[in-house]
Amino acid sequence: MFSLPSPKQTWRAVRAASDNNLGLVAAGVAFYAFLAFVPLLAALVLAYGLVADPATVSRHAQSLGTVLPSAAAELITDQLEAVTGADQGRTRLGLLLSLLAALWGASKGAKSIIIALNIVHHVEETRGFLGQTLTALLITGATILSIVAALAAITVFGFVESLLPMMPLALHTAVQLLFWVAAGLLGAAAMALIYRHAPHWEGASWRRLFPGALFATILWLAATFAFGLYVASFGNYNATYGALGAVVVMLMWLYLSAYVLLLGAEVNEVRGASRVG
Repeated sequence: MFSLPSPKQTWRAVRAASDNNLGLVAAGVAFYAFLAFVPLLAALVLAYGLVADPATVSRHAQSLGTVLPSAAAELITDQLEAVTGADQGRTRLGLLLSLLAALWGASKGAKSIIIALNIVHHVEETRGFLGQTLTALLITGATILSIVAALAAITVFGFVESLLPMMPLALHTAVQLLFWVAAGLLGAAAMALIYRHAPHWEGASWRRLFPGALFATILWLAATFAFGLYVASFGNYNATYGALGAVVVMLMWLYLSAYVLLLGAEVNEVRGASRVG
């Protein structure tokens, strides 16, 4: 269940991705994800507002800098602060109605993922408007829960580290390794959920979907780290794009994320995940 694809399967998936023009498809997903970016953040803040102080999410979002490229993390934090300021003083009913509106806007990005995964698995979309919308809302809700879980995990991890400043290096390394392993497994589970429910197929077993999800999660973490390092060390986007530098970095990161997501689906397709059972 937890086995990664073989080098041969990975190469076949890369070739299939090229044949299916996944680079262009991923660019489309990244574009629609960017359009859904602000509604998604609004939904995240509003979800917090139903149970806690919405400003809490802005403080937790500072931890994103440990995972995402700094420019992307800064852009997300700025937008979260703007949304939080706009939502202060709303009633619970107002928050709920705003949350539903934000979820609707964010689901547009999820619909692009549905179309892209249908392309990967060579299936025709025959679900009606209601079916597609419910699936998109499911993906959006799962994304919000994943972000909340990630923010909470990063915050807890930072708190644990602050409690043990003098821990031995070996123990500190073990705690960090355990954190990233747990984060990777949770990320793979979230991707497997998308792989299972987004395409319009009868459905593959979780056992067949998890290898591609685990592969995509590991590759996404590596690609995000490498891209963040490149932006910080070599990519002077602000000099080239001026005030749009952070936006370009965000779009590039979304493109990398979308491509990795689709490549993981290609891995599952190569391994025969589209066979039911």
